Amino acid sequence: IMPRVRSIVNECVGQESGPGSGFTTVMGGATTNTNTVKMNYYLDDNAYEMAQISEGYMTRLCQLLDEVMEPLRVYLAPRLSDVVILGLVGGASKRLEAAIKRSQFTALGALALDSDIRYFINFVKDKVDAQDLTSNMTLYKSCSPLARLAQITLLMNVDDLEDVLDLITSSKRKKMWDLNLSDAKAFLNLRVDFEGRKVNELLQISD
Repeated sequence: IMPRVRSIVNECVGQESGPGSGFTTVMGGATTNTNTVKMNYYLDDNAYEMAQISEGYMTRLCQLLDEVMEPLRVYLAPRLSDVVILGLVGGASKRLEAAIKRSQFTALGALALDSDIRYFINFVKDKVDAQDLTSNMTLYKSCSPLARLAQITLLMNVDDLEDVLDLITSSKRKKMWDLNLSDAKAFLNLRVDFEGRKVNELLQISD
């Protein structure tokens, strides 16, 4: 099943495409075929507004994952079904993280990422049977790759670089932070409005 899950994520995010190719929503909001919307977080005002009213790649991804997961829920015992589904979600989350690492983000793109990952998390909660997995904390402990996506989203959405250390410190205190400093540096450098030198200085990582 996992190869099918990886194929679904690759297809929906447009992993087979080069930088800037295959996207139907681009800076300025121009669109082509809405059936082939791929992951794109390099958004200006118009593109962001278009993304809010159109069906994005995440909706398609969840629809295709649902086709894989629903038979498992029907034929497996609930506890076993949850274990298998969380395994598939973990595999999909790792692919999504890899795709995110190859993207560029505006501040509005980071907001769009937040919306997409929230949608994905709510989809996962709807697919599992155990009531305790409807809690974010329990869900993240049960699926660390999904937890990483949530943490990446928080990091990408800081308003100012000065807020980063507070975010990391408070999250670590709650035992809800898995990203190391190299991870944090890599993701913050995807924000086109953040200066790489300042990111490196803040996290005390040399080039």
